[in-house]
Amino acid sequence: MAESDPLLRGARGGPASFPSGRGVLAGAGAKAGWDLCFDQAVVFIEDAIQYRSINHRMDARSMWLYRWYYSDTCQWILSFVIFLILSLAFIETPSSFTSTSDVRYRMAPWNPPCGLTEGIEMLCLLVFVADLSMKTYLVGWAQFWRNPWLLAYLLVLAVSLTDWTVSLSLVCQEPLRIRRLFRPFFLLQNSSMMKKTLKCIRWSLPEMASVVLLLALHLCVFTMLGMLLFTGEKQDDRQDRERLTYFRNLPEALTSLLVLLTTANNPDVMVPAYSKNRAYAIFFIIFTLIGSLFLMNLLTAIIYNQFRGYLMKSLQASLFRKRLGARAAYEVLSTTAEGGGHAQGVGVKPQDLLQVLQKVQVDGTYKQVIMERVRSYSGSLLSADEFQKVFNELDKRVTKEHPPRPQYQSPFLQSAQFLFGHHYFDYLGNSIVLANLMSICVFLVIDADVLPDNRDDFVLGILNCVFILYYLAEMLLKVFALGLWGYLSYPSNMFDGLLTIILLVLEISTLAVYRFPHPGWKPEMQGLLSLWDMLRLMNMLIVFRFLRIVPSMKLMAVVASTILDLIKNMRAFGGILVVVYYVFAIIGINLFRGVIVIPPGNGSLAPANGSAACGSYEQLEYWANNFDDFAAALVTLWNVMVVNNWQVFLDAFRRYSGPWSKIYFVLWWLVSSVIWVNLFLALILENFLHKWDRRGHLQPLSGELEASYEMGAVELLFRDILEEPTEEELVEKLKRHPHVQLCR
Repeated sequence: MAESDPLLRGARGGPASFPSGRGVLAGAGAKAGWDLCFDQAVVFIEDAIQYRSINHRMDARSMWLYRWYYSDTCQWILSFVIFLILSLAFIETPSSFTSTSDVRYRMAPWNPPCGLTEGIEMLCLLVFVADLSMKTYLVGWAQFWRNPWLLAYLLVLAVSLTDWTVSLSLVCQEPLRIRRLFRPFFLLQNSSMMKKTLKCIRWSLPEMASVVLLLALHLCVFTMLGMLLFTGEKQDDRQDRERLTYFRNLPEALTSLLVLLTTANNPDVMVPAYSKNRAYAIFFIIFTLIGSLFLMNLLTAIIYNQFRGYLMKSLQASLFRKRLGARAAYEVLSTTAEGGGHAQGVGVKPQDLLQVLQKVQVDGTYKQVIMERVRSYSGSLLSADEFQKVFNELDKRVTKEHPPRPQYQSPFLQSAQFLFGHHYFDYLGNSIVLANLMSICVFLVIDADVLPDNRDDFVLGILNCVFILYYLAEMLLKVFALGLWGYLSYPSNMFDGLLTIILLVLEISTLAVYRFPHPGWKPEMQGLLSLWDMLRLMNMLIVFRFLRIVPSMKLMAVVASTILDLIKNMRAFGGILVVVYYVFAIIGINLFRGVIVIPPGNGSLAPANGSAACGSYEQLEYWANNFDDFAAALVTLWNVMVVNNWQVFLDAFRRYSGPWSKIYFVLWWLVSSVIWVNLFLALILENFLHKWDRRGHLQPLSGELEASYEMGAVELLFRDILEEPTEEELVEKLKRHPHVQLCR
């Protein structure tokens, strides 16, 4: 497409006002029109940086509201309100304010009076009403009715407010609070990446369902085989034990084999029959091979492949949003260059873009790099392609320079500065740290069989004093060599310095309380942890100083960078997990609250219960795993997700509440252990393989940066394999903008 004219324009008072250049503006309104042009460019660039949609109102008042809404302060307040309304589950009846969730020892919890949490909840709901009103105004009614998330937002708020009214009218005695199930929606709708992740999961469900169907068929076939093998007419004691324990009826047989699919009850489920005849082992081995090693791993592969494809589509859309925002900013700022009375070309003046960038909310380091890139174009106009490339700097790793070292005149001080600023000095510090850790481990082993009253901590106390004095000296010498700001510019030094200060404070406090170590020195336990124990625990944190050697080992550096990138980009996946945990915990409380009760005669603190079956909920003393409050429900769900001994929970809640409880736990296993864990595994694989491939390409570039992209967002994890949108696609999308009037 020829770039002879600006793409966007508009008259004041139209659907949107997009002055296309100074040549269009004349008279008293010229300055006001160009200021509006700048403000529109600022909003478009911020939308591009944050991967936001540009389909919103663009008049001066709307843009002021839009920028205020997406300001750090406003978004922080909204995030805090979401956190607050989700946290109410810990305070509301049933309250989690008890020291233990064990039904044998738990005291009656404190429950808030009626109206306290309801008042806090109403304030949160009013904030969400204002949030929805703001979004609706900014996008317009036409976009609102086409946006399913905004419509769902309206529905959730209506249901929540109605249920809140019912709750107060019943003086907080209602048996079910429906609105608690909808609270995680507020977290979902506030994160675009969580919406993308949820959409990808929904798109992947049909493919997952095909393998789940195969798993169900596999379970049914082997369940029937098991019932035939272990419920014959002639049975001896071993077969009877197998039948009565694991294949008593169809539901029990299905449950036993489902648990075996996760290997949680292996080899327990096989032992009774295997003890009678070796041949019975073939049945269980074949079942495990097909189910656990083939079908479950096939499910992982399908989830990885399908989710990766849909995630790429979603991230491709995010990249398109970024390019579209930058292109819209280019069209707003574009100016026609004239020479000899004829138009010579269309582009953006660098000085105009610099003026816009001054107002853009972005990290100061990146802003400085972008502005330097713009200044490199001197007085020439920036074309659309050059304009886009300017904002590619946001994807690059910015290496911050460390402050200059202090300048000393004395040759002795210069030599000392060179010595204590050398990386060999770090190696010495790491050696001292290793010696410190080894000394603690040695004394822990020596004192393991010694009663606390018979221990002599004299030697360990002296060693701790020596090590802490070395850490203090090391910190001061590095400050001398690098300067205070130079020392603080290294995150590893900040961590070391913080640990050193904490250790020093604890050591001084220990000496003040227990005096200087001497033969027979035994610091007394006071409370949960004595100062001495706290000091030894803090000493163990010194092990993290060894993390500084990771970048020097290439393979370990790839693994470590993968872990760090996952941690930085886990908000979306972690948010989905929080939503799932929250919903299942609330459902679990409504279904199973109070069903776990202490059998008669089991309320004492006796260490064992001879009447309980071996391996049962009661014999294992799992009493703290229940759904009597929100915190206990979360821990119980975690224990089931890990699937270690989860058959104990299936059996216990079947006995205490009914056989239908298995549906709840099996659904939780499918959602958490099968779907979410495999999605997380897919993200790890893709991230690691992507980094491994780039590592091979980057090996010859010695002396350059290890990576060209700073993985600050999930979109950037896969930046290299996303396709750039074409010029025609961007222009066509801009023509359909609901609040933009086009020139052509």
